[in-house]
Amino acid sequence: MVTLEIDIETFSSENLAKSGVYRYVEAADFEILLFAYSVDGGEVQVVDLANGEKLPEEIINALIDSKIIKWAFNAQFERICLSRYLGVYLKPESWRCTMVWSAYLGLPLSLEGAAIVTGADKKKLAEGKDLIRYFSVPCKPTKANGGRTRNLPEHDPYKWESFKAYNLRDVEVEIAIQEKLKKFPLPEAEWENFILDQRINDRGIELDLELMHQAIYCDAKVREETITRLKELTGLENPNSVAQMKGWLLENGIETESLNKASVKALLEDAPDNLSKILKLRQLLAKSSVKKYTAMENAVGKDKRARGLIQFYGANRTGRFAGRLIQVQNLPQNHLPDLKEARSLVRAGQFDTLELLYSSVPGVLSQLIRTAFIPSKDHKFIIADFSAIEARVIAWLAGEVWRNEVFATHGKIYEASASQMFNVPIEKITKGSPLRQKGKIAELALGYGGSVGALTAMGALDMGLTEDELKPLVYTWREANPNIVKLWWAVDHAAIKAIKERSRAKTHGITFEYQSGMLFISLPSERKLAYVKPKILLNKFGKEGLTYEGIGATKKWERIESYGPKIVENIVQAISRDLLCFAMRIIDKAGHKIVMHVHDEVVVEAPFETKVEEICALMSQSPSWAEDLVLRADGFESEFYKKD
Repeated sequence: MVTLEIDIETFSSENLAKSGVYRYVEAADFEILLFAYSVDGGEVQVVDLANGEKLPEEIINALIDSKIIKWAFNAQFERICLSRYLGVYLKPESWRCTMVWSAYLGLPLSLEGAAIVTGADKKKLAEGKDLIRYFSVPCKPTKANGGRTRNLPEHDPYKWESFKAYNLRDVEVEIAIQEKLKKFPLPEAEWENFILDQRINDRGIELDLELMHQAIYCDAKVREETITRLKELTGLENPNSVAQMKGWLLENGIETESLNKASVKALLEDAPDNLSKILKLRQLLAKSSVKKYTAMENAVGKDKRARGLIQFYGANRTGRFAGRLIQVQNLPQNHLPDLKEARSLVRAGQFDTLELLYSSVPGVLSQLIRTAFIPSKDHKFIIADFSAIEARVIAWLAGEVWRNEVFATHGKIYEASASQMFNVPIEKITKGSPLRQKGKIAELALGYGGSVGALTAMGALDMGLTEDELKPLVYTWREANPNIVKLWWAVDHAAIKAIKERSRAKTHGITFEYQSGMLFISLPSERKLAYVKPKILLNKFGKEGLTYEGIGATKKWERIESYGPKIVENIVQAISRDLLCFAMRIIDKAGHKIVMHVHDEVVVEAPFETKVEEICALMSQSPSWAEDLVLRADGFESEFYKKD
């Protein structure tokens, strides 16, 4: 036996979508119902565990044998479930994931979606979701079902046979997808990255349960008080109702289509004092600070650690990681100067003191979310992140000499950018000066072809710039960065040429190749970005532009338009991701325990004697494929997770 293809069907009273697989398998009633497998691509077998059948001894041995490669679609699920079932930890080193392979080639992250897009011969059974809902999750007790809370095979033998057929078909589909993908193998380095990702997810990160529970209780208390106050002031039965509140505001002279965050903020600018009080209370009510704490409560395991928070290749355009469950990629920032003190008050349940000291208790709870992640006993966190990684990568790719010199020396890119743009000595651009503000907003908004709209979206007007200043700022930045502008359009030209001529094109060390209905962009790391079924069509400006198929803004599979600067953004973010993976492998090989990573930041759970400088030095090493790229990592240590 060389490979084993696997698909399982399970039952647990835990909600998989909210809890994740690690918490899911901790339920006392967790059970594997069906186990479908194929040895070396042979005929698929189904073991009906729910009806007393046993796994063959050779299959159990294969699951434990590190030399036999196990394949599954979303292999993390199968591996963790089978670890629980066998009572032995199955290491990720001998597991491979068809979902990751599909994501690498720009395909959907669902088995059914990947099968349809690849044209795999055998399609997933359509009724699968209904069967999972029937057998794999608890059911509501009714008179008709005799008050039971779970459906067993004997409750519907016909459906059970369909479930077995569905289980078998899943393995057939996985094999068919792999057959379609085999000419485009995933690089071995990416499997190494996947294995490290699985180990980080398996390790998990500890949560401060006391802070978490007190924050949820405090939030409920504040909400109750706010609703009571609003009822008194408005006479509404349910002031949390958007329709009721909009109606009340209309009666009092304020008409609004929405009560979302931006709308309420705009209304507050002109509202009279009596209505302003109502709108501020409404704002307070709308704070979603508690949702993350609730997500933590759902995901935390019996050992106080949350696992499975990072999705490998979650963004299949670039290969970047995505957040799951608690969504650590999307945590509120913390700006409280006395963060530790505020945290102590919440942990101790001193809510009256909290209300006396802070104008917005929900705001405090929101800023404390990060601090709920804590190191284990006798350890600390070392939190390190790349300094201006995307700005460094695009300057390196484009050969923008002055920018590379900045990164090789003082690293003050906002000041240097303003100096270059406005021809002012860098010494005269101080941290609070208007020119630095212009340099900063230009750097944040304009690197990928952005114009006035990008500046506005980044908050240029809120920073004090006028509308008349925006267009000239765009031109000034582009004039100061001619090589980056050249990179945009060289990439645009190379991509279009490769597709039109069904050939290869190269620019700035990046190769573009059309092959078998795909556009592949080869990065310096030798990893490839894949664009499915590319076509050259006229865009909204009446010019030829690249289009391809993928998951778009609607979260559906559709044809997406792109162009040079946007492709450059994909390339730069993909290279930045490769640098993060390289850094994490070095940190891991040095024996340090990564427990989480967010964007360009790594969180290490370390003994007290470990130095921050040691982690930053490891992270600042450049790989062989980018020896002349100057990297820098900054870090700090903390007794809880936070932004420095």
